[in-house]
Amino acid sequence: MSKLAGKVALVSGSGRGIGQAIALKLASEGAKVVVNDLDPVPAAETVAAIEAAGSEALAVVGDVTAKDFGERFVKAALDRWGRIDIIVNNAGYPWDGVVQKVSDEQWYAMMDVHASAPFRVLRAAAEYFKTAAKAEKERGEVVQRKVVNISSIAGVNGNPGQIAYAAGKAAIVGMTKTLAKEWGRYNINVNCVAFGWIKTRITKPIGSGEETAVIAGREVKMGIQPEFIAQMEKMIPLGRGGTPEEAAGAVYLLCLPEADYITGELLLASGGFLG
Repeated sequence: MSKLAGKVALVSGSGRGIGQAIALKLASEGAKVVVNDLDPVPAAETVAAIEAAGSEALAVVGDVTAKDFGERFVKAALDRWGRIDIIVNNAGYPWDGVVQKVSDEQWYAMMDVHASAPFRVLRAAAEYFKTAAKAEKERGEVVQRKVVNISSIAGVNGNPGQIAYAAGKAAIVGMTKTLAKEWGRYNINVNCVAFGWIKTRITKPIGSGEETAVIAGREVKMGIQPEFIAQMEKMIPLGRGGTPEEAAGAVYLLCLPEADYITGELLLASGGFLG
């Protein structure tokens, strides 16, 4: 039997890259998935891939930093399937710069997407979680739910040129540990995965194409200098960057019933880089 059969998962930023891999992995184990992307085309592609594999999905298209996004995201799951079992706050992107060159706009953009957006999603889900847990307790049932927030080794250990990104990714670690304490009584596990170098369009070598992306109307530079990638490969014990599927595997581990007694933890998926 599929490990997540009957579960409903929300995965932000799941139109491509790591988020798409997470959505597909959860769906492959039986979960129904609410997919999200800024753009309708990649969101629809993920939904189609999930449906082709035999599970169910729907798309909530839009910017996760919009004030009403959290409510829309949660409502979509409840309206369609009447429950929420897993929330993965994955959406994000780097907008880099050293401290003296980072504008207020840049700073707040990084805090909004990596801290405020997940906060609003979780706040929107809080009433459902509380009500559902109370009803289950009255029936003598225990239903374990999962929240997995996504951080980065930059948020754990810092990284030159990423002060705003690192601050946002550090904030979600604190959010994780706090909610684990607040929501334990509702049988909710709240954990965080911090990724190292995962090979996506954001972390391609500069010069390999697709070096900018338009996000929330802003053109943001993507990619990593090839010489820096070569340095990282020497410092990663496994000798390479991870794949989106390997990143998704780390998230999946924390969604399993076998992880029901793990909460408030930070899991590093970095190939041993910070091990």
